[in-house]
Amino acid sequence: MEQCACVERELDKVLQKFLTYGQHCEQSLEELLHYVGQLRAELASAALQGTPLSATLSLVMSQCCRKIKDTVQKLASDHKDIHSSVSRVGKAIDRNFDSEICGVVSDAVWDAREQQQQILQMAIVEHLYQQGMLSVAEELCQESTLNVDLDFKQPFLELNRILEALHEQDLGPALEWAVSHRQRLLELNSSLEFKLHRLHFIRLLAGGPEKQLEALSYARHFQPFARLHQREIQVMMGSLVYLRLGLEKSPYCHLLDNSHWAEICETFTRDACSLLGLSVESPLSVSFASGCVALPVLMNIKAVIEQRQCTGVWSHKDELPVRPGPGNRGQEALERTAMTGSGTHPLCCPSQIEIELGMKCWYHSVFACPILRQQTSDSNPPIKLICGHVISRDALNKLINGGK
Repeated sequence: MEQCACVERELDKVLQKFLTYGQHCEQSLEELLHYVGQLRAELASAALQGTPLSATLSLVMSQCCRKIKDTVQKLASDHKDIHSSVSRVGKAIDRNFDSEICGVVSDAVWDAREQQQQILQMAIVEHLYQQGMLSVAEELCQESTLNVDLDFKQPFLELNRILEALHEQDLGPALEWAVSHRQRLLELNSSLEFKLHRLHFIRLLAGGPEKQLEALSYARHFQPFARLHQREIQVMMGSLVYLRLGLEKSPYCHLLDNSHWAEICETFTRDACSLLGLSVESPLSVSFASGCVALPVLMNIKAVIEQRQCTGVWSHKDELPVRPGPGNRGQEALERTAMTGSGTHPLCCPSQIEIELGMKCWYHSVFACPILRQQTSDSNPPIKLICGHVISRDALNKLINGGK
């Protein structure tokens, strides 16, 4: 992230200069317009009186023209000074980031077949739907002639409608959805419906003593959740004691925190996606984030290959490039050179090296054979040896055929 921070610092400098220049430009032009307006009024007055143009007024007009010219030149000069700051941002990007990243993949990847293009387009459309950019997704479907079923769109349309209501602090659509899916939410051990009722109760408390009877009446909605959320219900009931004095100055002031709205949006998104079989984050965003983590390692491998003058050995297929030599010592050397630390989570990519993606990307375990550097599969499962080591079945067969 240090590279991003360096570029961000340069960008902040440019933005600050643009802000200062804009303020200075606006002030200078306003002063100039005021000065020209006064001169115009004097000229109009002289014309109405029918008096000839005096020497003093002629001098003032000459000074006005000179002032306009000087102001424009000064603003143009200040604008040119910003160009150097903008160019420094570009240099910072070139200095901190590798502009050529296509070398780590085969050119054939970009020449995708029609089916692969449709898969990519569908991933983009799903991401747009999940982000609430419905109009953009529809436009992409039309331009790419992608046929998306209404059954595919409907869950995203409903989720976005409810989330928009929650952002406007309208709990009605979310409560209606939670009640209609109550049994399935209980099977997921979800507390979404209780949190929605709690937030509605808190809104009634925020209304003051006038809403006390309504709040007490609404508290009956907590009865089905009394066993699992007894402590939280007791806290809300206790807050009624301070309702006349004002919750803002009471020990229950935390109930009025606006963070509850952000929390309910996150809870609804997570539970609704789980209920509908959708991921909280779109597959496209997860793949992009994982690629950003993996790309520096692959770029380092590429740099090592170029330094060792063995650029022709990378076939861009299912294996890492291996320098000529016994075993996989060349490949292991490349890995040691490229990796900045030991990873524990193999990334599903052609490099077949372990890259740490973080816990958020641990969806399921993936095992890569330490001998063949290949991921195991149903047809090539992992095999545990008597010594405790685990290798792939293909590697075991090769060891057996080799007489070991």
